[in-house]
Amino acid sequence: MTDHNNSQNSQKNTGHDAKVGGSGSPALLHFFGRRWRAVWNGNPPGLILLLAGLFVALIMSVPIIYVAWRSLFAGADSWLRLLDGRIPALLWNTASLTIAVTVLAIAIGVSLAWIVVRTDLPGRRAWQWLMALPLVIPPYVGAVTYIIVFGPSGWARDWWEAVPFLGDYALNIYSFWGVFLVLTLFTYPYVFLIVSASLRRMNRNYEEVARSQGYSTAKVFWKVNLPFLRPAIGAGAILISLYVLSDFGAIAMLRYVTFTAAIYFQRASFDTASASVLSLVLILLTMVILWIEVRTRKKNKFYQTSNSYREPDTLKLGKWKPLALVYVSTVFVFSVALPIGVLVYWTYIGFEQHVIDSRFFGFAWNSLKVSALAAVASMILALPVIYLKSRYPSMISTGIDKLSYAGYALPGVIVALGMVFIFNTHIPAFYNTYYLIILAFVVRFLPQAMQAGEASLSLVSPRIDEAARSLGYPPWKVMIKVILPSIMPGVFAGGALVFVSSIKELPATLMLRPPGFDTLAVRVYYEASEAIYYQAAPGALLIVLVSLIPLRYLLKKY
Repeated sequence: MTDHNNSQNSQKNTGHDAKVGGSGSPALLHFFGRRWRAVWNGNPPGLILLLAGLFVALIMSVPIIYVAWRSLFAGADSWLRLLDGRIPALLWNTASLTIAVTVLAIAIGVSLAWIVVRTDLPGRRAWQWLMALPLVIPPYVGAVTYIIVFGPSGWARDWWEAVPFLGDYALNIYSFWGVFLVLTLFTYPYVFLIVSASLRRMNRNYEEVARSQGYSTAKVFWKVNLPFLRPAIGAGAILISLYVLSDFGAIAMLRYVTFTAAIYFQRASFDTASASVLSLVLILLTMVILWIEVRTRKKNKFYQTSNSYREPDTLKLGKWKPLALVYVSTVFVFSVALPIGVLVYWTYIGFEQHVIDSRFFGFAWNSLKVSALAAVASMILALPVIYLKSRYPSMISTGIDKLSYAGYALPGVIVALGMVFIFNTHIPAFYNTYYLIILAFVVRFLPQAMQAGEASLSLVSPRIDEAARSLGYPPWKVMIKVILPSIMPGVFAGGALVFVSSIKELPATLMLRPPGFDTLAVRVYYEASEAIYYQAAPGALLIVLVSLIPLRYLLKKY
């Protein structure tokens, strides 16, 4: 009996000790639970939705992780050798080209927007479309057409030499000025579109007050209009700067060396250490530009605070009308009519030479396949990121959103380097497959899908989510079953933008394509480099025609 009582007492004591010893665990869980809810402002997302967002952020951060990791282990010799002469020269080439193109593109974009939107220019509605068309012509396609016309054996040389007193042919398209001209002509629409939208929304009241003070039209522009346009000009300038920093096709075709070309050629020669060092410097240069843009935007804030909005006046050009028409027409001829005309001419010759055959359609199918799959993947992956950002704001969702934009600010060569490193080293089964190209496209252009989807999601009331949650739906199911059908037009618009950007992408495709897998962009690059223009032109023209798809979306947005 005594042993039995002792056994019972022992069991009671053991149970009591277990309760005392385990009492800390629920308290700890409760503490972390409170902290977790505080991070999400009392409204944490479900585990599935959060994991989906973190997965996207991880994929998008691969290039940055690669560059940082590889550059740390590149060795002092690689750094010293590149810092001794290569990096300063590349910095000068890249920075001078970026600044020059951005400044001239701003001047052209703002002046065209002002003339087309605010004046009585004949056919102004048609000009709004025509001035945006250079955006659908990839700069490397523009470079091909300018080599055909102004190159050492181009049409302009024949015309030049036909005039006896002109002497030797003086134009050199393979120079800084050639790259500068081509990139400016095909990037100014970034400024033109955004500034045009701001001009259409500008309030006439401020201009009338300035005129009542005796200001002329020119002074009203500099003192009233231009300050209001600074945010739009800054937004366009940052897009142009980032594009010039990341461009490879036009720069390589015109034989000018910037960071992107140097990185590509270092990788082609299997010097990955030097390529990673150059990539890190280019990323730092990109971050400097983004920092300058943020600082400038904070210092220059101008608001239209009037409660009564009135549309701006249409200004009379008067005696300046012929000059304005000549200016607008000249820009159109050199940025649209000339490239398209050259491509049509050489495509016709290619058609007569039977270039448009099964081989050509194979390249087209490869382009359509990888671009379409990238668009679908981007639409799917963008959804959890924008939903987390909109409905569950926190430091975590903000971090996921920022990381998701990382690839958009990186050149295609750096994204491709990251893909090569990760998959060649750790996941070799997918290396040398076209799936790697698709993943690189997603990393590069996912923000386009996010922007379009986010714009649509902002129009959907959060109360719809709350109603669905009250019926017992988890967050991920609310996103798919309730929200997705409401924002589908914006999601498809984002997918269209990704599709068109992907079909034009050159450096990532060049570096990641498996043997025998060529796309239209790759063939245009190689055949134009060999001066086989009748083979390059049909693919280039098809890329331009497909690129017309998102123009309606962009014009509607801006």
